[in-house]
Amino acid sequence: MTPTALLIVLLLLVAAGFVGYWIRLAAAGRQGSRGVDPVHAAIGFVTNFFDTLGIGSFATTTTIYQLRRLVDDQRIPGTLNVGHALPTVAQAWIYTTLVKVDFTTLALLILSAVGGSWIGAAIVSGLPRRAIQRGMGMALLVAAGLMIMTALDRFPGGGEATQLVGGTLVLACGINFVLGALMTLGIGLYAPCMIMVSLLGMNPTVAFPIMMGSCAFLMPIAGVQFIKKARYDLPAALGLAVGGIPAVLLAAFLVQSMPLTYVRWLVVVVVVYTAFALLRPAAEKHAVQNV
Repeated sequence: MTPTALLIVLLLLVAAGFVGYWIRLAAAGRQGSRGVDPVHAAIGFVTNFFDTLGIGSFATTTTIYQLRRLVDDQRIPGTLNVGHALPTVAQAWIYTTLVKVDFTTLALLILSAVGGSWIGAAIVSGLPRRAIQRGMGMALLVAAGLMIMTALDRFPGGGEATQLVGGTLVLACGINFVLGALMTLGIGLYAPCMIMVSLLGMNPTVAFPIMMGSCAFLMPIAGVQFIKKARYDLPAALGLAVGGIPAVLLAAFLVQSMPLTYVRWLVVVVVVYTAFALLRPAAEKHAVQNV
């Protein structure tokens, strides 16, 4: 069995453990038990469809939740990490198989992201509402900036390397550690990971297995902490998972090309609006407390 095949097996074992833990706590009645809501499943389908094509799912899902008031702000980070975990596992399985990257580089970057997410989830799952609103608002503004760079084709061009060594590999691991921690607050890893890969001279294509593999391992592991503390919305997360998996398969295997420019600019506008919608109540509460 090849190292990549072993990595996929480990990924499936992590996903199976995550699902088992999630089912056990949900069945125990600690977080309620309801069927799949069609609205949340539709959100999961749309956000994960575009996630597979490189748009990202965290910012878009947060925007929908905010506009329709579907999920409490305090539970959004946990809902994102729990609900999008399994669709991301499907993405990682597909792209790790299709795109070749040095195994040592891939494995170390994944481990770094997982370490960051474990620490980040432990912190974020205990934060008060105002801190989460402020953190998500800032995260969305960063995400919007990265989306603008993508739409304007301002990412660095990258090189042809498919592996990192020495100090460059250590630097990349440190960056991915931070990105993994930020994932638990609601800022997606895809765009900043692609920037990192390109700046370090790697082929931008290898960013797909790196960023999707990192997220596929870190999200179930971080999600366990949110599930344990019941800091997520169960029906919403279930809808994201159920609607997201078929969307990933559709996008990866059936959609060969799709004009995404206008979609990206629309997402930028809505994400910026949502960021300020989150930051405003946090700032107002702070002002009231200081009166």
